[in-house]
Amino acid sequence: MSLSAHDLDLFEQSRARLEAVAYRLLGSAGDAEDMVQETFLRWQAADRAGVEQPAAWLTKVLTNLCLNQLTSARARRESYVGMWLPEPLLAGDRMLGPVDTVEQRESVSLAVLTLMERLSPNERAVYVLRTAFGYPHAEIAEILDLTESNCQQLYRRARQHVAAGRARVEVDEAAARTIVAEFLAAARSGETARLVELLTDDVMSTGDGGGKIPARGTPIVGALAVARFLRGVFRATDLRRQVLGGAAALYAEIVNGVPAVLVVVGDRVVGVLTLEMTAEGVSDIHAQANPDKLDRVTRLWSASARSEPVVDGW
Repeated sequence: MSLSAHDLDLFEQSRARLEAVAYRLLGSAGDAEDMVQETFLRWQAADRAGVEQPAAWLTKVLTNLCLNQLTSARARRESYVGMWLPEPLLAGDRMLGPVDTVEQRESVSLAVLTLMERLSPNERAVYVLRTAFGYPHAEIAEILDLTESNCQQLYRRARQHVAAGRARVEVDEAAARTIVAEFLAAARSGETARLVELLTDDVMSTGDGGGKIPARGTPIVGALAVARFLRGVFRATDLRRQVLGGAAALYAEIVNGVPAVLVVVGDRVVGVLTLEMTAEGVSDIHAQANPDKLDRVTRLWSASARSEPVVDGW
């Protein structure tokens, strides 16, 4: 069934919101794009004259597609090589969705997206729709075909699972560059104690190479252990340059709301290291090196105005 210009415009008005909902539900920009495209095809095939509220109809279709995708994705992740981490997004990417409140910003951090992997699909959907997009429980119940009281229970459980311990420190672009520069100077100095000073005592470092790039398969916990590991990671070697495809430049950016190191070879982002900050220091480090999860970051970074690298020729 062909789309009228009006019906196409109705979908396009919802596209950015649909992308943001799908990303928070799935933690994958690529999967989110696929779910939005599938929602478009269903909108195209639907009896649109009978749809009284197009935005609500599209949200319901997309959410249920994502719930099905979550179930199959979890089965696939059982055979995933190493640790699975969410796909990082640069500041300004519309797929990040609303970031007006502290809770909205925290809910799209890689730390919280990783924690949301512990939730059931329905818990995750209720948490995302309520926390990030402000849907009332009555509307969420209609989207998920649940009772309103059931949604409220799911939301309470989800909040308990995802509850962040210490308050995260929010930074602007200038502060992010300062933090990244200080972190890289310490990591490349070869002095473990200097790096330990920047980390919380219970800092955790995780990495995702997808079986394509070498990455540690289990988390590293504790300031001393993480500092020793990072000291080795940031030691420039010929072998590392062979793995990366050449000498890299290290840039300071904001990714999913936190300071981040972008590892760039030529015009390609080959790694993203995010630094979750608290008042006590860096509390969580997420390293994404799986090339399948860096396409969108590369596209947006290549199209944006670039600052000077913090480190060149690494």
